[in-house]
Amino acid sequence: MSMTATQKILAAKAGLKRTEPGELIQLPVDIAMGNDVTAPVAINELEKHGDASVKFPEKIVFVADHFTPNKDIKSAENSKSIREFAKKQGLTHYYEVGQMGIEHAILPEKGITVAGECIIGADSHTCTYGALGAFSTGVGTTDIATGMATGELWFKVPSAIKFVLTGTPSRYVSGKDIIIHIIGRIGVDGALYKSMEFTGDGIGSLTMDDRFTMANMAIEAGAKNGIFIVDERAKAYMNEHSENSYTIYEADEDASYDEVIEVDLAKVRPTVAFPHLPGNAKTIDEIEAMEPIRIDQVVIGSCTNGRMEDMRRAAAVLEGRKVHPDVRVMIIPATQKIYKQCIREGLVDIFIDAGCAFNTPSCGPCMGGHMGVLAAGEKCVSTTNRNFVGRMGHVDSLIYLASPEVAAASAIAGYIANPEKAGDR
Repeated sequence: MSMTATQKILAAKAGLKRTEPGELIQLPVDIAMGNDVTAPVAINELEKHGDASVKFPEKIVFVADHFTPNKDIKSAENSKSIREFAKKQGLTHYYEVGQMGIEHAILPEKGITVAGECIIGADSHTCTYGALGAFSTGVGTTDIATGMATGELWFKVPSAIKFVLTGTPSRYVSGKDIIIHIIGRIGVDGALYKSMEFTGDGIGSLTMDDRFTMANMAIEAGAKNGIFIVDERAKAYMNEHSENSYTIYEADEDASYDEVIEVDLAKVRPTVAFPHLPGNAKTIDEIEAMEPIRIDQVVIGSCTNGRMEDMRRAAAVLEGRKVHPDVRVMIIPATQKIYKQCIREGLVDIFIDAGCAFNTPSCGPCMGGHMGVLAAGEKCVSTTNRNFVGRMGHVDSLIYLASPEVAAASAIAGYIANPEKAGDR
């Protein structure tokens, strides 16, 4: 009987010959991750049952990234609790200020996640690692506690939607534009509790950073997980970053899908998600036909677009230009390694000379934590992944999700702008 890639991974982990959509199964997890917001809650759940020990310390990853560097006493206490727990339990993987990065960027970078694994995280964007051909998904804090204590967790096997990518994207179109385009087509509940499986020759034209971005935002379509086929580029990435062995699972040719959707990457335009949903997609051509949308802030970074390629794309637009005087810009590389690479390549000089603030790795602005909280009525173009009401600050603020190129062009113009025309200013 035929299976999708996700079904094959779950079946293999559970020791089953096959799995069916809707089936409840229990299986071991390879990685369980928590951050400074979710891990303290999971620790409390463990302690409620008397035994706060973890079964496999080498499989637990704690990353202090959401409210760090600590913005207040509460965030400091949260970081302290996971720091002490990690030390007490002898966790192999604990990352904090000075040694850390945004969780969904640092795990692949350090080779912790590879193809064929089952990865859970107490963060909705844990589906990022599907870019490497893994089954990865966000779960609740009690589920993380269970995974840490037992090394296992139950899942309901998802059905799947197949996305066949063809063609090559144009110069100013990246993974962010593609996934917003897709979510705009199917809606924020278009893949509810389904696996979004990306295939097709067009994948070869996407960088790994593009794929991480797209897998990351599968949750914004309601998906259980997003997963890419593992090609030579993905293998090269894993071989460079990880010493772990991996297993590649491919969907059977006759696998059953709820829907098959074709996406011609050559036809995708720079695309922006308008408030207050990631699926409220508008192309740059539609935006240019509107009255200019004046903005107050730009954020370039996050687990979605804080990787090295994102930094380079933003710098290419900003080089030799100045940020509009009415706009404040924060640029946040996703890891310390990327931070250092930005220094080596001269990108930091470009950003600062343009009038941007260049900050330490943090999730702060993305979820209205710190380093970029919005006031009432303010508008922000952000390369983050979610633009719900009040997500980045005041409930009356407005968030427009975009690629690094669109964000950089908008920072220069003072309104949502076309990166294809940035050189005209």
